[in-house]
Amino acid sequence: MKQKILVVGAGAIGGYFGGRLLAAGEDVTFLVRPRRAALLAEHGLNIRSPRGDVSLPNPPTVQAGAITAPFDSIILSCKAFDLGSAIESFAPAVGPTTKILPLLNGMAHLDALVARFGESAVLGGQCAISTTLEDSGTIRQFGDMQAVSLGERTGPASPTAEALAAALAPQNGRLSETILQDMWEKWVFITTIACTTCLMRTTIGDVVAAGATEIPLAIGDECAAIATSAGYAPRPAARDRLRAMMTTPGSPLTASMLRDIERGGPIEVDHVVGDLLNRGADGGSPTLRIAYLHLKAYEARRTRLHS
Repeated sequence: MKQKILVVGAGAIGGYFGGRLLAAGEDVTFLVRPRRAALLAEHGLNIRSPRGDVSLPNPPTVQAGAITAPFDSIILSCKAFDLGSAIESFAPAVGPTTKILPLLNGMAHLDALVARFGESAVLGGQCAISTTLEDSGTIRQFGDMQAVSLGERTGPASPTAEALAAALAPQNGRLSETILQDMWEKWVFITTIACTTCLMRTTIGDVVAAGATEIPLAIGDECAAIATSAGYAPRPAARDRLRAMMTTPGSPLTASMLRDIERGGPIEVDHVVGDLLNRGADGGSPTLRIAYLHLKAYEARRTRLHS
């Protein structure tokens, strides 16, 4: 079943997966702001990747207020702090059978989407990829890791979800029957790497070289304990993968949150780190709390300098 797919944004995540779908012949439209629309019209959508480059001249775009009919699927990949405005922009695209696939970090976004569009409209979803949107508008992928999992949060898979998973299959997309577990494991991972690389202001490889692996391991254990208390204990394979990635010598791995800090941008500290910390027992996550306060201090400084 061929779908009409709306990708909200054409940044590092939405632009990458949406661009791959469009290059494969899927019916994709990007919902973008005027500045990004102008860049796409002039330079096209360009992806630079170890998995192969993509250049798509003048990809289909639409702007808020110009959507006149529902789409089958909506891929949502905005930053968490932009969720409210994003919801308003794509709301006219949501019809009775539309499925929304959010690729945001954390879990709080599910509540906001369900409150606006209802339980049945909102899929669970998560992706594993490292990309950035360069100043030129080019999307660059670091390494060749890419994967997407999606699924109904309750009940059997709908035909729309099955079709979207099939369209994403070339990017290691798959339909998951344990999507909430997948999302919690991703949350533990992304919080651990964000807190570690932002606190230390460097790559995992440099943390290992400094003999400081007790920091990511402590943060990972504290995050896993919170997930366990919520009923989503990370499975052994997820724990082993996290430990291996946090202790790999020479690893260039960093979090997108660190790249946001390095360019002086806003960060998802409360949506990713703060929300997870608040779900844990008081005093049970000391290293995670230090990292959280470090990130809040960055936010306070950024606010002061921009006020």
